[in-house]
Amino acid sequence: MIIQKKPPVFLNLLKIKLPLQGVLSILHRISGVILFIFIPFVIYFFERSLQGEAGFSEVVSMLDSNIAKLFIALLCWGLAHHLFAGVRFLLLDFDVAIDKKASRISAQIVFVMGFAIFILTLGVLF
Repeated sequence: MIIQKKPPVFLNLLKIKLPLQGVLSILHRISGVILFIFIPFVIYFFERSLQGEAGFSEVVSMLDSNIAKLFIALLCWGLAHHLFAGVRFLLLDFDVAIDKKASRISAQIVFVMGFAIFILTLGVLF
């Protein structure tokens, strides 16, 4: 008996409609990667700013550009989103808001809070 293999199926990820909770999970991972990538920069800026007035002035001038402010806002979004989504996932582990409707509402809350932190950060920086 010969078993014929079917050719592999390549999924088009752009055509798959994920539920809101799935998008939240993916963005939780992305925000974690963003935070990890920014760690050396934050440490460098913090260390440089503690070296005296000249170092502090240098850091302030480097972070005064619009692109740097956008990166700071992105970092704040990543931190807020990762925190709120992480708390949500911990609550799900304890069977809090585990049904579909409550899970969707908690995902919406995480998105709104992360977006609000991002907008507030932009408002403060610009």
